[in-house]
Amino acid sequence: MSEQMSLNEAMYNCRAMRRLESREVPEADLIQLIDAANQAPSGSNTQNARWVVVRDASQKQKLADLNRKHAEPYIAPQRANPPNEKHKRLLDAVIWQMDHMHEIPALIVACFDYPEKVEGLGVYRSAGSVWPGIQNLLLAARSLGLGAAPTTLALRDQDAVREVLNLPETFAALCLIPVGYPKGKFGPVSRKPVADVMRFDRW
Repeated sequence: MSEQMSLNEAMYNCRAMRRLESREVPEADLIQLIDAANQAPSGSNTQNARWVVVRDASQKQKLADLNRKHAEPYIAPQRANPPNEKHKRLLDAVIWQMDHMHEIPALIVACFDYPEKVEGLGVYRSAGSVWPGIQNLLLAARSLGLGAAPTTLALRDQDAVREVLNLPETFAALCLIPVGYPKGKFGPVSRKPVADVMRFDRW
């Protein structure tokens, strides 16, 4: 973390930022994000998380196309009838990300390397060893003034993703994190009060 931002400040002000500028993110900052992700714990300390940082325009377009293929049918019912204004604003940001994903400077794909190829729900068997690294990456991005928001829609066809990224067949792609400088402003996250989500000893 930078000296200007404490861990506490980053956690309490780490909004999902989907509208991102197209200007380049320095390579050193991208490496710093992966270094932070790499510090996270993993089951049995296997350290089998793998990270692909996609900057090439044609590669980004291929991932953007995969995202659109699965995002459009997913959001169509909500797009036609959003339940409330807050959800509409969220949906607008998701649609913006879908329409502009190919322009975002870096698309980071978090993967897990299994001993053998896995299919179906088996893809997520060790996902718990990847998500702590993703959270580290998000907090590190916030500390650098970078916006990010994880998504999984682009990764529903594992074979297609493997082909695009030239992944070994043992790799499962678990999360895509677009990263760039935010068009909007950072601010505090909106969360339920602790009293609503926590009990001591029993529920």
